[in-house]
Amino acid sequence: MPSVALPGERAELLERTVAFQGYFRLARYRFRHSLYRGGVSGAFDREVFERGQAAAVLPYDSVRDEVVLIRQFRAGTFAAGRHPWCWEIVAGMLEEGETPEEVARREAVEEAAVEILDLVPLYSLVLSPGACSETCTIFLGRIDSTGIGGVHGLDTENEDILVKTMPFADALALLARDEIDNSAAVIALQWLALHRDELRNRWR
Repeated sequence: MPSVALPGERAELLERTVAFQGYFRLARYRFRHSLYRGGVSGAFDREVFERGQAAAVLPYDSVRDEVVLIRQFRAGTFAAGRHPWCWEIVAGMLEEGETPEEVARREAVEEAAVEILDLVPLYSLVLSPGACSETCTIFLGRIDSTGIGGVHGLDTENEDILVKTMPFADALALLARDEIDNSAAVIALQWLALHRDELRNRWR
């Protein structure tokens, strides 16, 4: 659920211009807003990376107690000075008219060749609220992990995605060693660690 306004919190958009439009879009916003000490701020500018809405899903086989993680090259991780291949969960951007649930199911097929049998919504987040408009709805997806793995992705999107099925304990070990460094995967794995017994009882 989106953040709820506290009394007196008001923001006014004065102007928005597109500063750059390429593969992604950067917009410049001019705001003013209420102040906690009273009154209103002066006008100020902020650049925002306008990314859109995303959905992500952690595929989980409750019978085998296995998860499916994917690994691919990431330009942003490279720019951050990290090794640019990342362990992630399945994710993708909403296209016009799609729901987050539809995207989670579609991307599971496109990125990992896995069918989602049931979806559990976890959280809806703003991933980097100081600089980016991207939101992400995170799910856990029930699957049958039999035969899942290999290299997948769409050639038209220049995807080269390693798909790996592993015991949940091994995924938690990766997390403990700080080898999973993107927020959606960390959040989904930690949620599953807290609710795993409940899910296994529900889905057995």
